[in-house]
Amino acid sequence: MSTPLIATPDDLAAAVERWRQAPWLTVDTEFVRVDTYHARLCLIQIGDGREAACIDTTALPDLTPLLELLESPQSIKVFHAPGQDLEILVRLRGRGPQPLFDTQIAATLLGIGDQIGYAGLVEKRLGIVVDKSLSRTDWARRPLREAELAYAAADVSHLATIYPALQQALADSGRLGWLAEDCARLCEPSQYQQDPAEAWQRLKGLARMDPRAQVVAAALCAWREHEAQARDRPRKWIVEDDAIYRLAERRPRSRDELSALSVLPPRTLERHGDTLLATIESAMAQPEARLARDDEFSPAQKEKLKALQAQVQTRAAELNLPASFLAPRAELVALVYDGAQADANVLRGWRREVCGETLIAAL
Repeated sequence: MSTPLIATPDDLAAAVERWRQAPWLTVDTEFVRVDTYHARLCLIQIGDGREAACIDTTALPDLTPLLELLESPQSIKVFHAPGQDLEILVRLRGRGPQPLFDTQIAATLLGIGDQIGYAGLVEKRLGIVVDKSLSRTDWARRPLREAELAYAAADVSHLATIYPALQQALADSGRLGWLAEDCARLCEPSQYQQDPAEAWQRLKGLARMDPRAQVVAAALCAWREHEAQARDRPRKWIVEDDAIYRLAERRPRSRDELSALSVLPPRTLERHGDTLLATIESAMAQPEARLARDDEFSPAQKEKLKALQAQVQTRAAELNLPASFLAPRAELVALVYDGAQADANVLRGWRREVCGETLIAAL
């Protein structure tokens, strides 16, 4: 049997009308992101437990009926680890599918696996080994072969088989509300909106730089992010991270100094040299600030962190949860620095109830 491929507005309208009656839908996407900043959506797969179909988004000028269905509160949308899917769908309309059920979070809450991948979950729950030979398919190419469409549709078919049992197990364990809370956080559009002013957080080596260099690096990252978004090109095609580090540390003030660093390709130097110099000069006029912490704790802070980690390990073992799922190290570091005012999920919702209050008491 061939895999249904929806590629006309009439076929999409008919499918949406059928799916409107379903209490839940399984959803996945296929996309490419090779030479662009934004992912290019190529397929959306939908399953309802009876059928699974692929929607050719490259052939449909208007996806509004489907997107409205995915945003409807009348049905649950089942994804597995949907971060990239949601990034794409939120960009289309400024909001994403909801309510959401993430089978990866569900598996973690049930002790099935910590951040288990889709293939691992399918093998554990269904005993099926997912064929990964088509995982590197160019989903933008047309026409797609039947084997490729079947491979894509299988994702939502397997999820449709797995979902009911996970949902029931969570309900039986009293943790369905925990999952709903975590999934509601996943639905927040702000998580998928890339603010250039926050782009410096992607620089892994920023904490090793002095405060002045951090400010300059942050300004360069903000410019690069804005440029990448505007041109729809990968960040590294604009300026590499290593170049940003060198520019922030050396802070050239002229074209000659910039060229002498030998960190930019000639074309980049010609195209963006003046803008980079102006960005550096503007950042030099800003106050110094340590944006990234290097976790160089005092002895007392080290002891506090160890104590918090021990408490989380103990509580996580009692709940049969990974400690990093309950409270990752970065959140405990934030608690050491900022106390009860820390921006940490362990101080919110169900995590605060089962663990956060105890951590606050220990600060």
